[in-house]
Amino acid sequence: MEECLIYSKRCFLDDVFKEATIHVKHGKIHRINAGYHQVENIPFLDYQNLIVMPGIIDAHVHINEPGREDWEGFDTATKAAAIGGVTTLIEMPLNASPVTTNIKSFKLKQDASKGKLHVNCGFYGGVIPTNKNDIEDLIKAGVFGIKGFLSHSGIDEFPNVSELDLEAIASILKPYDIPLLLHCELTDDDVPEVTNPKSYQEYLESRPQHWETNAIDLALELQKAFDIKVHIVHLSASEGIERIKLRKKETNRLTVETCPHYLYFNAETIPDESPIFKCAPPIREKANNDQLWDFLLDDGFNFLASDHSPAPPERKQLESGDFFKAWGGISGLQFTLPILFSEGKKRGLPTEKLISLLTKQPAEFLGINDKKGALIAGFDADITVWDDTLEIPILEGTIQHKHKATPYMNEKLTGKVMHTFVNGVQVVEDSNLKTLQQGQLLLKKIYD
Repeated sequence: MEECLIYSKRCFLDDVFKEATIHVKHGKIHRINAGYHQVENIPFLDYQNLIVMPGIIDAHVHINEPGREDWEGFDTATKAAAIGGVTTLIEMPLNASPVTTNIKSFKLKQDASKGKLHVNCGFYGGVIPTNKNDIEDLIKAGVFGIKGFLSHSGIDEFPNVSELDLEAIASILKPYDIPLLLHCELTDDDVPEVTNPKSYQEYLESRPQHWETNAIDLALELQKAFDIKVHIVHLSASEGIERIKLRKKETNRLTVETCPHYLYFNAETIPDESPIFKCAPPIREKANNDQLWDFLLDDGFNFLASDHSPAPPERKQLESGDFFKAWGGISGLQFTLPILFSEGKKRGLPTEKLISLLTKQPAEFLGINDKKGALIAGFDADITVWDDTLEIPILEGTIQHKHKATPYMNEKLTGKVMHTFVNGVQVVEDSNLKTLQQGQLLLKKIYD
């Protein structure tokens, strides 16, 4: 459908809900008219009281192709994204093989995505101890940021970096204004000895809050010393909040995200022998996660992202129940909106604020807010339409991820994505995939 009119009494325009008709033409938002506005010979989609909003932008996704497409892959990941109302995602430099740490591997990843993108997709590059000379080439080739781990990533091809490694690339990042994304955990031996690897409490204690806060301190010192953009991914430790607040008062070049699993689950309710819940940093206690919610409601997080990191059941050790042998990662790309909406309703999170955290704010972080993240004439027609009254159970038959195991299985959530438009084309209709391969490859534009 090259051209259509989308009507709703609840279009999300200028950060509020308004009755409006959106005219989509040639992949763009051509015009927005107040109220009900039909035009002869243009298909009219009357969505009544459904919420019509910008497509969700997920700035933290692991797709794992090439090399580990048996873990996920572009085809299944972007189908799941479309069903979940995600119209743009940014893929991490691991756990593909090879990892995206030089131009050759970056081109391999782009080639691997061809013909498989059902939503828009961009990429981050990675920093490891040996690739300082590759960083600038990756930036010029169009990555949206450079990601590094301060602890072992779980992938031997992507070793963690030291403070010296990061200092060595700071002068490269600075002139391009490209963010350095950091997995903030600094490991040490100040942890209890493991006696029961199937105990969630023992896994939680094995990755304590001070691992995160020590790494956050390093990240903040680096940001201050070099005045570069630093982004803290998947904050889970509430003890990091105050130091982040203090630094944010002094600079707008520090950003932070958290993820649905840290806001929806609590350590107290995770059973032993259930490594489907394993991630790093870990899901912490309810009191901790309540503080993450307070920070969110106080506008502390710059955006929210899924950190979708799937793996085959055998890698998750679902049969053995061993947390310490299991791959750490939560599979949840498809469910971000209903998870956060359902829990947010209990916490007093306004729907308008949630929408901004999933659309406008990640677009600003990525520097694509001149064309995505809002319903504005001239912007790309990436649009998500959902029903905030429908309850949906998470069932295996509805999951588009390659592997169906997820900690959200059988959860009953509120908020169902009904229709998704990518670049003006309806890719999801009535919660079913309709048109494939409408996503575009996104490359960051660098301005000299």
